[in-house]
Amino acid sequence: MDKQSFDITVKTLQGLEEILRTELEDLGAKKVRISKRACLAQVDKETLYKANLHLRTAVRILKPFYEFVAFDEHRLYKKIKSFDWTELMDLDTTFAIDSTVNSTRFKHSKYVALKIKDAIVDQFREKYGKRPSIDTQNPDLRLHAFCNSTNFSLSLDSSGDALYKRGYRMQGHKAPLSEVLGAGLVLLTGWNGDVPLYDPMCGSGTIAIEAAMIACNMPPNFKRNSFGFQKWKNFDKVLWNRIIKEAKDNISMEGKKIYASDISEKAVNLSKESVNLMGLKSVVSVKRTEFASVLPHSKQGVIVMNPPYGERLKEDEINDFYSSIGDTLKKKFEGYDAWIFSGNKDAIKRVGLKTSKKLQLTNGAIECKFHKYELYKGSKKEI
Repeated sequence: MDKQSFDITVKTLQGLEEILRTELEDLGAKKVRISKRACLAQVDKETLYKANLHLRTAVRILKPFYEFVAFDEHRLYKKIKSFDWTELMDLDTTFAIDSTVNSTRFKHSKYVALKIKDAIVDQFREKYGKRPSIDTQNPDLRLHAFCNSTNFSLSLDSSGDALYKRGYRMQGHKAPLSEVLGAGLVLLTGWNGDVPLYDPMCGSGTIAIEAAMIACNMPPNFKRNSFGFQKWKNFDKVLWNRIIKEAKDNISMEGKKIYASDISEKAVNLSKESVNLMGLKSVVSVKRTEFASVLPHSKQGVIVMNPPYGERLKEDEINDFYSSIGDTLKKKFEGYDAWIFSGNKDAIKRVGLKTSKKLQLTNGAIECKFHKYELYKGSKKEI
């Protein structure tokens, strides 16, 4: 088995870096350190495979393999062409290049990607009289090029499709919460499945499904059909099959319970379909109901909710809505810890309960708050 270690860059969302670091360390990654919306680490092949399967807060896992300096497009072309691309690909390997540029000398990321592509195909054409093909949708090999000033770094994409594509997302929901963000919210609460978890505004069910997978020790990408590393020349199928079997053997659904509800029948139906796709019907209960009408399922538990931010509501309406959330929590959920994730910084203040923790995250381009409320008897109002 290949135990040689190498560097990886694991992309994540802003605010989830610490959680990702813990996940990587738990998998056995070495020298894990936090970067901007990412973690850097050293792993071997087995840990790389496990990382793609098991990491809940990772968006993409890159393996850097070539660094150089180029002051202009001619030097860029020359450096790319001097690398032996037959180490990574064959004539029949389709490939694609994503590029990120932060430079005054190289101003267009698409042009950088084009020059890299030209150098690669020219090398093959000169060697074999033929060239490999580009496939931007489903390439065998996806390359990432990063340019900072005149410093270039090329990486292999070990994930293929982004890791938030778990395989349960249904079409039809207008504003679904990212699977990575949903998992991150649950992990940030510190919940581990020992008490029930409830999402009373579940939308398409992301938080409930991610929580169920956490509680059952089901890898987030257990239902994925393929990863980028499976098309690499050095892919170890025997190792991968062993990792899959170990993961399957460690899944346990006994005694786990997640509750979800929504006022929208369409959202409830979408959630149920996704739950069924993941084989979690025995763990996740989804019902159509209004939050104000809900009765607690147990004396203790954790509530995680992502209420509407109010883009289509008047200010008074959204403020009253958040105030009603606080009233329901206070009246009905004594003994619970409640977490509210919202992109409406003014409305969340109207919850009116004392916060015991405040975190800052993002949902796409929206800056969001994630507040914890400990609901004990006579919970104090904020002054």
